[in-house]
Amino acid sequence: MTTPATPSIECDQLHAGLSVRDLRAAIEFYVNKLGFHEVFTWGGDPPTFAGVTLGTVQIFLQQGTPTPNPDLSAVMFTVGDADALYALHRANGVEITESIDDRHYGIRDYCVRDLNGYLLSFGHHLVDSGPPIRIRRVDVPVRLEQRLAALLQDLAVHKRMSVNSCLEEM
Repeated sequence: MTTPATPSIECDQLHAGLSVRDLRAAIEFYVNKLGFHEVFTWGGDPPTFAGVTLGTVQIFLQQGTPTPNPDLSAVMFTVGDADALYALHRANGVEITESIDDRHYGIRDYCVRDLNGYLLSFGHHLVDSGPPIRIRRVDVPVRLEQRLAALLQDLAVHKRMSVNSCLEEM
C-alpha cells in the first residue's frame, strides 16, 4: 500500500490550550493582569472551558491539572508593541521571568509566568535587525478588482499612509 502525498493545507488560526487549576482565577488573571479579553465560557456552572483573546489571537483555558514546562514558553505572542505591554505587565505586578531586550533572533521580547506556572513570551519583530538590504524600486502598472482596491485604500487610511507606501511596506 502506498502512502498518499501530503496535501497542501493552509492554516490561518492556531488556538493554544492551557489546563488551569481554577478557571475563574485564570480568566481574571489573563484579563485584569495580562490585558486579554474574555470571549466566552462554556461547560456549565461553574464553567470548565473559556476563550480569551489578545488582539486577534485566542487561547483556550480549560479546568484541569496544569502541566507547565518550567524551561519552555507555553505560548509565544507576537504583538505590535512589546514595550507598552511590558509596562502594563510590570504595573500590574505580573511575574516577569525574563526582562525585555533585543534578541539575536530579531525579536524584542520578554517572558512572564502565569498563575499556573506557564511561561508566556511577548515580543515584536525588530525592524532594522541584520545587515541592510539594498532595495531597488520599480514602478509596476497594476489593475485591481474594485473591492481589493477599496480594501487597500482602507488599510492605507488606517495606517495613515498612501496606498503606494502601504503596498511598498507589504
